[in-house]
Amino acid sequence: MAAAKSNTNWFVIGVSAAVVVVLAVLATVVVVLNNQATAPGVAPDSEIVNQETGAISFGDGDQTIDTYIDFMCPICGQFEDAYGEQLQAAAADGTITLNIHPISILDRASQNTQFSTRAANSMYCVATEAPDAALDYFNLLFANQPEENTAGLSDDQLIELATQAGADSAADCITDGTYSRFVANRTTETPVDPATGNFGTPTVAINGDRIDNSEIATEFAKILG
Repeated sequence: MAAAKSNTNWFVIGVSAAVVVVLAVLATVVVVLNNQATAPGVAPDSEIVNQETGAISFGDGDQTIDTYIDFMCPICGQFEDAYGEQLQAAAADGTITLNIHPISILDRASQNTQFSTRAANSMYCVATEAPDAALDYFNLLFANQPEENTAGLSDDQLIELATQAGADSAADCITDGTYSRFVANRTTETPVDPATGNFGTPTVAINGDRIDNSEIATEFAKILG
């Protein structure tokens, strides 16, 4: 009886040890998966992209204007209609440095096609593969902006626009979604509204300070005239 009891104890100990090993393996898998899910992803390697902030920069003026936009966002389209030409002209003549941040908050409004992420990814693809075409492509994306709650533009349509802008070399990057995880990571770093603790699009910062949308016209007038 003593021997049987001893064997039983060793069996229990062995099973317990095995459970500990399994739990350790599962814990490791969970950590790895979580790390993969939150990893910043491949950063665009381009002379006009800041890999830390995700800004795609135009111009070299001392004053900086950062805009955070979602290519599905209708208010972003209105913002570009109102201020896009002025901002780009001021960047071209050295008055400002214009930092554009493509982010993704409206994937839910594109019938499960993740248009916002795909469009932002495509913007980074063009900025990487054909920097000189990036601003033209940016403008084409808004000129062809889909409505909310539609499927958005397909990858083939994004590639057509990239080719129209002179960035046909970005096609594979667009299809592969090369910078999709980078887009997701940068989106979470969008400056929040201190009143609500949330962020949205468009968001504007001047010289590093986020401004309320109600102040945009006044603040831009001081810089752009």
